[in-house]
Amino acid sequence: MDKKDIAIVWFKRDLRIDDNEAIFNALKSDKQILFIYLFENALINDSHYSQRHWQFIKESLLDLNLRLENYQTKVLVIKGEIEKCFEVLREFYNIHAVYSHQETGLKITFDRDKAFKKYTERHGIKWVENINNGVFRGLKNRKNWVENWEEFVYQPVLPFQPQTNQFLGINEIISLEKNFEVDYLILKKQNIFQPGGSSYGQRYANSFFDARFKNYMFHISKPLEARTSCSRLSPYIAWGNLSIRQIYQQGIFIKGKKKDRHLNAFLSRLRWQAHFIQKFEMESRMEFESINRGFLTLKKPINEKFQQAWQLGQTGFPLIDAAMRCLNETGWVNFRMRAMLVSFFTHNLWQPWQNASSHLAQQFLDFEPGIHYSQLQMQAGETGINTLRIYNPIKNSLTHDEEARFIKKWVPELAKLPVNFIHEPWTMTPIDQVFSGFELGENYPLPIINLDQTRKYASDILWGMQKNDDVKKEAYRVLKKHTLSNRFNS
Repeated sequence: MDKKDIAIVWFKRDLRIDDNEAIFNALKSDKQILFIYLFENALINDSHYSQRHWQFIKESLLDLNLRLENYQTKVLVIKGEIEKCFEVLREFYNIHAVYSHQETGLKITFDRDKAFKKYTERHGIKWVENINNGVFRGLKNRKNWVENWEEFVYQPVLPFQPQTNQFLGINEIISLEKNFEVDYLILKKQNIFQPGGSSYGQRYANSFFDARFKNYMFHISKPLEARTSCSRLSPYIAWGNLSIRQIYQQGIFIKGKKKDRHLNAFLSRLRWQAHFIQKFEMESRMEFESINRGFLTLKKPINEKFQQAWQLGQTGFPLIDAAMRCLNETGWVNFRMRAMLVSFFTHNLWQPWQNASSHLAQQFLDFEPGIHYSQLQMQAGETGINTLRIYNPIKNSLTHDEEARFIKKWVPELAKLPVNFIHEPWTMTPIDQVFSGFELGENYPLPIINLDQTRKYASDILWGMQKNDDVKKEAYRVLKKHTLSNRFNS
């Protein structure tokens, strides 16, 4: 029996129909199209991922399938590895081409893609990979990067306009499922995480551009208020429910009508988001070691007790603990809280940033490798090009959570204390504790480190290393390769 010629769209972190170049290009072929998504065993077992990520992806796939019902098709959602999947598919079809985006991912996904490239070449399958969100592969420096990125985001949003019978039908896909280990998208009931899917992503975008952006700059650093004043679009960008181009153009349209500085601030951060992913694309060894090789000599002793206290939100510093508990439960905290958590771990606890990576990645619903490693190293002070910032959790608590509402919510054991003691419970005298019915060390941990001493220790070492010739040489190299200006590239 002759096999049908088909094209495959392989969804990765682009779980959307609109403005999806892989789909757009597949639709221009004269082949019927099969959509696939693989829950890859290698990623399921990887330490960066957790159940909340798979939940979000499943919700996104269900949202995709609701849209695709109108075209009598759906996504083939299976478990396994890509080459074994294709071996099965090739028993039934002649696979003409595969369409996907270029993934700026972990080494495990990059190695997978390199192996799959060899597989497609061996079997005469065309593999078309598309630029994702203005991140360009193969760059040696950033000359003209800003102009190229802006050109990308201003291009028209790609429409989803299929013709009749361009997709494999639902019944054919159901029959095909019998040959695979299928994931039936069974979801756990949950209300605490943002739900996945382009439909929800667009609702978040609309609510932000309609009204929530008005306090964006005022509340961006405040852990409680930021939960509504920030866009909260990062999970939908990370998993590709919305493209940067869609969000940017919606923002530009609203800005054109309202001329608002809060929108300017938000739109500039979309470019910075791409900037950090581009940095990781160009230097992906950042997953394992400092981008500035001068810091490879920095060795920090592992303290598992410190690390566990930090992971559980039991450090004795209320804002640190509130931020971590909030992140653990909801999958999101604002940028300042993220930076503070990393700063406390790497500076005050004096632990290697590599040991913070997996826990944070598992908790961030919006885990994005390019952002993750760029920010870890920047906040750890190991780039050699960024100002060393050692966040003071007490100062940040008093400035950004003055009434301790965020702390009261996430560290309820402190909620009945007078506000000044909530920020610094260790300042309570024994009589204060009696009057409050509170015992420090029993109801809430004593601080696990001395803030001033550890800050000075970290600062002295890191500022000293900034003067090291190897660090300075590497700092120049990093600037020359990754700076957004052209002063090093002329």
